[in-house]
Amino acid sequence: MSEYNDYLYPQKWLSKASTGDRVAYELRMRIISGLIESGTILSENKLAADFEVSRSPIREALRILASENIIRLEKMGAVVIGLSEKEIEEIYDVRLLIETFVFERLIKVDTTNLALELSKTLEMMKVAIKYNDADEFSYQDVMFHETIIRSIGHSYITMIWNNLKPVMEGLILLSMRMRFKEKYEDFTRIVKNHELYIDAIRAKDRELMIKSLHENFDDVQGKVEDLWRSQQMLSKGVEPQND
Repeated sequence: MSEYNDYLYPQKWLSKASTGDRVAYELRMRIISGLIESGTILSENKLAADFEVSRSPIREALRILASENIIRLEKMGAVVIGLSEKEIEEIYDVRLLIETFVFERLIKVDTTNLALELSKTLEMMKVAIKYNDADEFSYQDVMFHETIIRSIGHSYITMIWNNLKPVMEGLILLSMRMRFKEKYEDFTRIVKNHELYIDAIRAKDRELMIKSLHENFDDVQGKVEDLWRSQQMLSKGVEPQND
């Protein structure tokens, strides 16, 4: 894998993924991070050689990324579109809409078990902070919010989340890796934000839910400079993610 020896996407998360999915996850991370720039032409043959796979999984990966509108398919490959600052802000808009809707539903149901499950996930996040593990923290952070979203059993909300998740996951990974290196002290506040989430869900308090949403999303909404700084850092050299 000449050009892709140093993975951006955590390989330990891909134990059950198809070859096409594996390629898609890595290409997505490289596009989001800016290591593969907007306007770059992706050749099926070159990608197949770089990833040491046949062209079939490459085509599968390109179809996945085209469905997310971060590349445009061409006859024998694709052109990278990438993500603009406006599109990143819109992704967080959709997350806010989803979680606002979910919180309204949670007011009407028993949230005891959900609060317990979220508390366990938050403990895992704290462990990741203790051991300076940005990838594990990111994984548990995504799981925290996914647990909330899936808790209401709404098939169409889940479908929207599933479509949003791959790009969102990449954004979170890049942001958290940067924070662990440059803003480690920020995690005290992040943990408190998630504790507020749990308190709001446990109490089924609408005002507290609104406060918890805004304290979490105001942190990222309109503040995508963290991502751009991550891109600049990554562009200077990719750190291996082979564990």
